[in-house]
Amino acid sequence: RRLENAVSPYLRSHADNPVDWWPWGDAAFAEARRRDVPVMISIGYATCHWCHVMARETFSNPTVAEWLNDRVVSIKVDREEHPQVDAAYLAAAGAFSEQLGWPLTVFATPEGRTFYAATYLPPEPVQGIPSFRQVAEAVLEAWTERRDEVLQSAEGLQDALREATRRDAGTLPTVEQLGDAVTELIGYEDREFGGFGGAPKFPVAPVLLFLQAQGSTGDRDAAELAQRTLERLTASPLRDPVEGGFFRYATRRDWSEPHYERMLYDNALLLEAYARAGLEEPAAGIVDFLGSVLRVPGGLASGQDSESMLGGERSEGGYYALTAAERAQVDPPALDDKVLTAWNGLAIGGLAVAGRRLADAPTAERARALAVELAGDVLAAHRLPDDEHGRARLARASRDGRVSEASATLEDYGDLAVGLLELALTTGEARWAAVAREFVDACIVPPTARDGALVRPPGGEDPTLVAHGLATVDDPQEGAAPSGTAALARAALLLHQLTAEPRYRALAEGLIAPLGPFAVPRPIGFGATLAVATALAQPSRQLVVVSPAGASDDDLTDYARHADTAGTLALAVTSAQTAEWVAAGFELLADRVALDGRPTAYLCTDFVCRLPVTSLSELTAEA
Repeated sequence: RRLENAVSPYLRSHADNPVDWWPWGDAAFAEARRRDVPVMISIGYATCHWCHVMARETFSNPTVAEWLNDRVVSIKVDREEHPQVDAAYLAAAGAFSEQLGWPLTVFATPEGRTFYAATYLPPEPVQGIPSFRQVAEAVLEAWTERRDEVLQSAEGLQDALREATRRDAGTLPTVEQLGDAVTELIGYEDREFGGFGGAPKFPVAPVLLFLQAQGSTGDRDAAELAQRTLERLTASPLRDPVEGGFFRYATRRDWSEPHYERMLYDNALLLEAYARAGLEEPAAGIVDFLGSVLRVPGGLASGQDSESMLGGERSEGGYYALTAAERAQVDPPALDDKVLTAWNGLAIGGLAVAGRRLADAPTAERARALAVELAGDVLAAHRLPDDEHGRARLARASRDGRVSEASATLEDYGDLAVGLLELALTTGEARWAAVAREFVDACIVPPTARDGALVRPPGGEDPTLVAHGLATVDDPQEGAAPSGTAALARAALLLHQLTAEPRYRALAEGLIAPLGPFAVPRPIGFGATLAVATALAQPSRQLVVVSPAGASDDDLTDYARHADTAGTLALAVTSAQTAEWVAAGFELLADRVALDGRPTAYLCTDFVCRLPVTSLSELTAEA
């Protein structure tokens, strides 16, 4: 019962299993060394349908549990709480299967080296897939009878993984190469049903945000592809028409038969995409879903389960077939109510963009207010005391105010920094940008201490991975959400625009350039990286509109709020707010005043500014 007090709901759900689970940490590996047995690492998450199935079929079986308890040390990991652990073992699992996913079952040496991995395994053989017991018996027979061979293979795999994570300096994608990436995505589009590829089909929101960034530079094909995809998603079965959120993915090409879990990261990023597209109705639905369904003490829950109990029976997705009135009569699917820093950062950013881009719609005020609430809650719960070097620190996760021991990752620092910077651009309040700057600065590795990494979380990588030589640099590949590398690059570029400090642009370029050769030919897995690359490839422009108190609804302010061109930062502030930005050290706002008590616009390229203007016609004529 080592899991019963875990922060993670996923771990707590396994606390009563007959399997003698250990939480992730050094103690489990020490026990494996003491007993001279391998470890079985089972990785999943609370809203994962097949994780629930495998838990019921296998890990709740007393006979299987007794057999496992005699032969291995079993470790249960919430992949959302420990993304570095998940990434390390998912990379290793790629040597054994191309069909990767969760639940992930890994057999490793007491030193943590993988020697076999698989995903969901049924209780009995079916359609050529061996049962869990068959696989486990074969794996443990190899450990017992061919130990030297197993150890040699495991060590060789680890060496190969280390080599695979090495990246050259690379070069930033050119404008032409970014156009090639758009062409690749157009070729991958499902013209009949929308989206990309066949089944299973995911919304891949980072790719949509890249296409929108490209579209903002005049690439009509990119803009139309993003808009077309978003409109198809709005009308698809992937969207819950009652509560407004989107499901994680569809099992069929036409978006039907979704897997009904609703994840925070998907909805946060889709909210940003819908807001940038000016599609108010689906954006409003997401805002309502976040504020009503996922809102928990301390932030937003990580997701909502696909399963519920209807009529005394377990139902996959049955709740979502009900009307609003019918739903009010039954218990909703359970929430994974842990609060993750990174995903709440994505939500703060999406809500902030909605509050700015949809400024004329009723949704905007709700989005802004929720973004401010969340930012306050997450910082109150997840900002830890600074480290011994005075660097800002974050927690990865919490639940009901209790902070997880899991290490914060680059995505936590990057996603939260981006969210706070977007909130600063929406509210005009410098305090959010100042905190974001602290989080980015905390991750920068000083030049004298670099070993190939430009950034590292201030608390370091997961200590158990480090102790076993398994820690790697941030995994740059994306799918449903930005990598930590891409998020920090985006935050650094925004900070460069606000401060004029070259080191921030150099950081953004240094993070993105090594990924260019990988991202351009495979844009479906690098959307957030390519979106930053698009901004870096454009002229660096800054637009500041300063309004006297009480004049915030003028044409210039409205223009700044709706400005959305990659490479251009637009900020509307009051005269009083300008002083706060200057006091906080943001150079862009220096000497910016409202001339003659009228809203005044300052348009700059690389911080060289044209004469200020006081009318929209003058601004657009010069722009």
